[in-house]
Amino acid sequence: MARRNALMARWARVLVLGLLASGAASADEAAQPAQGTQAGTQAGTHWTFGSTPLWQDEFDGEGVPDPARWSYDTGGHGWGNNELQYYTDKPANAFVSDGLLTIVAHRQRAGKLRYSSARLVSRGKGDFRYGRVEFRARLPVARGSWPALWMLPTDNKYGNWPRSGEIDIMEHVGFDRGVVHQTVHTQAYNHTKGTQRAAQKRVEELDTKFHRYRVDWTPDYIHGYIDDEKVFEFANEGTGPDAWPFDQRFHLLMNLAVGGNWAGQQGVDDEAFPIWMEVDYVRVYPLENAPQ
Repeated sequence: MARRNALMARWARVLVLGLLASGAASADEAAQPAQGTQAGTQAGTHWTFGSTPLWQDEFDGEGVPDPARWSYDTGGHGWGNNELQYYTDKPANAFVSDGLLTIVAHRQRAGKLRYSSARLVSRGKGDFRYGRVEFRARLPVARGSWPALWMLPTDNKYGNWPRSGEIDIMEHVGFDRGVVHQTVHTQAYNHTKGTQRAAQKRVEELDTKFHRYRVDWTPDYIHGYIDDEKVFEFANEGTGPDAWPFDQRFHLLMNLAVGGNWAGQQGVDDEAFPIWMEVDYVRVYPLENAPQ
C-alpha cells in the first residue's frame, strides 16, 4: 500500500507538469555498479571493459523519457507471444520522475485490448557492438506481469528472428515470483526448437529492492550477472551465425508486457493493476579492445 500511495503522489506531481502519468516510489540507496577495468579470458584473448560509460541514462529530470535516447514501439498485435497489452507512447505508461523511469501497465481499454503499457527502445539512438550493459531496476510481481530488459539486433544482419539473435538481460514472469531469467536466442538455440540457452536465479525482494542486471558481451562470450554474481554463460562456438549472430549492432529495450504464452499461463490478476517497473539507470561500458 505504501508503494501504491507513493506512486499516486508522484503521478499527481507529474500531472502538475501537464502530463498524464502514473508513478512509483523513490529509488533505494544506490549500490554502485561494478566498474573499473575488469577482464575475462577465453579463446586466448584478454577482454577489458572501460570504467566510464559510453552511453547511459540516469533518468534525471521530470517528464517523458529523453527523446534523444529513446523511442517507442507501439501497437497491440500480440508481439509474437499473444500478449494482452497495447503499447503506447503516452506518459501515462512511461515517464521520468525522482531519478527513475517508470513503465506502468494499466487495466484500461487501449484499442481492442484491455491493458495498456509501454515498450521503450534505443534503436538508432543507442546501438552497440560488444560491451558491458547494466540496468538497475525494481520489478512488479503480479500474476500475469512480464517485465523485460533486453537487446535486439539493429540491422538484422542474418535475417529475422531468431536468425539475428536476441539477448535477454532480465525477464521475470509474475506467476513464478522471484525467479529471474537470462537468455540468448539464435537460429540454433531457441525455445521453438527446445534448444534455448538460459539460466535462472531466485532474487529475493525484487519488487521491494533494486537489483542490478547485466551482461558482458565480447566476441568470445556473453556472460550474465545479477548483483555481480555470474548467472549465465554462452560461448561463441566458432561455427557461424546460426549459433553466434552476436557480431553486429544491438539496441536496448525496456518493456512491461501483460499475459501471453509464457506470463499468462496462470492468468492475469486484474486486482493488482496498475503495475509498474522502475529503472534507476542504464549504463553501457565499452569493450576497450573490441575488434574494428
